[in-house]
Amino acid sequence: MSGSSKSVDGSHQRSAFLDYSKIPLLAGVAPEDLLFLGEHLKCVKIKKNKPVIEVGNAGEHLMFLISGRLQVVDCTEDGRQVGLSFLDPGDYFGELSIIDELPRSASVMACEDSYVAMLPRDPALKLIYQTPLVSERIMRRLASHLRNSSKYRSILSIPNASQRVFALLSRFTVVAPGGLVLIEKMPTQHEIAIMVNTSRETVSRSIQTLIIRGVVQKDLRRLIVRRPDELQRAVVHGTE
Repeated sequence: MSGSSKSVDGSHQRSAFLDYSKIPLLAGVAPEDLLFLGEHLKCVKIKKNKPVIEVGNAGEHLMFLISGRLQVVDCTEDGRQVGLSFLDPGDYFGELSIIDELPRSASVMACEDSYVAMLPRDPALKLIYQTPLVSERIMRRLASHLRNSSKYRSILSIPNASQRVFALLSRFTVVAPGGLVLIEKMPTQHEIAIMVNTSRETVSRSIQTLIIRGVVQKDLRRLIVRRPDELQRAVVHGTE
């Protein structure tokens, strides 16, 4: 699909080309089932720190992140932002409001300049309900989100702020080939702070404590977890 793109403020940008095979939701779907997408998809540029969607707004589009990085955020009753998750290229979002026609349940902000493809509600519903593979993938992800939400609530219930930081870091870890434990694409300290409802200073202090103790090691945009068992112990007992 090719077509002109516009930034969030309406100015025209470069032409966008979408390779459907690089969008996991659409990968493997029969080409004839995707022909109509090119007639409806529009690509927009969202500038860093600008909203893609805002909580409470009408849900009129299913969206695909083409490039950049986004963060899903919500607000507490006293107005503080709480980060829920990150979106990377290939991810889609906005499906809940497309399905139930209710307002957006959370906001999505751009962590960096990003390109987002937008599919209006009617063709989005056609894609969801008439393409079994897409329907199955959406149901599986909704189930995954429910499980992850339960884990995230358990993190927020930890009284100690530093232990919440440690718990979130532990949740981000992956085991790379060779057994190295990593946190790829390490979130910024501000992003971590709003995810665990604390200050950036607390996040900085907590991570520095782990570095001093040799539990983790910084490596450009990633964090190497040298002592995973100690990180788990810090989640439960802190570092005192």
